[in-house]
Amino acid sequence: MTTGGTYDETTPLAREIADITRRRLALQQSDLPLPDAPRVLTVSNQKGGVGKTTTTVNLAAALARSGARVVVIDLDPQGNASTALGVEHRAETPSVYDVIVGEALLDDVVQKSPEFEHLYCVPATIHLAGAEIELVSLVAREQRLRTALDAYLAEQAEIGEPVHYVFIDCPPSLGLLTINAFVAAREVLIPIQCEYYALEGLSQLLNSIKLIERHLNPDLQVSTILMTMYDGRTNLAQQVVAEVREHFPAETLTTLIPRNVRISEAPSFGQSVISYDQSSSGSLSYLEAAAEIAKRGAPA
Repeated sequence: MTTGGTYDETTPLAREIADITRRRLALQQSDLPLPDAPRVLTVSNQKGGVGKTTTTVNLAAALARSGARVVVIDLDPQGNASTALGVEHRAETPSVYDVIVGEALLDDVVQKSPEFEHLYCVPATIHLAGAEIELVSLVAREQRLRTALDAYLAEQAEIGEPVHYVFIDCPPSLGLLTINAFVAAREVLIPIQCEYYALEGLSQLLNSIKLIERHLNPDLQVSTILMTMYDGRTNLAQQVVAEVREHFPAETLTTLIPRNVRISEAPSFGQSVISYDQSSSGSLSYLEAAAEIAKRGAPA
């Protein structure tokens, strides 16, 4: 590892350690700008297993760690984002379900996450599984979440505690819950797995987003695409990244999220990888992705 008292970067392990050290120093030396107005991002991809919840939780934790006030809305009945952020979401817990059916305000159900000082979560409970059916008969069924969220953001700004980012974790479907998320958001963040069939179904998702934009939310646009589960040792992963960047050059982040065991372990401890193991490559990559999102700012 050392030659004549100097650091030797000729071995793969040494090069990797040196690269991680450089990246960590670069992050420490940069201050992330806070947005002038709340940025509301829906994290969506109807293809399962692409890292939606993992991305939601870790980007939120990374931005909260930098000093931003961040709220995660768990809109998936499985409640995985609630688990990862360490908040209560048993059946009797006031949740986003109560907000959507009109029985509670968002401020009544939001919980502070033990992860970071400025990180909050609106939990999901098992009751959310039946919300799709209940929403069908409700007035303004597509606007329920947006109405509640806009009121909450205005209230927080009024009391001098403005929210900087809202991340909405969607279920892996294009039902009424996901439509509520699209209507409530201004930006869509799409995680794409660096594997075969990565782009399968993406055109359907993009068409759905265009329909929402045309009929329900003219401010909605795909602002961010994040490549997840990247394994640089395979030609396939490199080909998928190249293909996505060819089709979406402006939206695709430079940062790639690697396959990393620490990312997979963190939720079982009720934590994000940002707090579970800050020294891991997975944590570093999500910190870099968060920094890139913050520096890009909201699209015009």
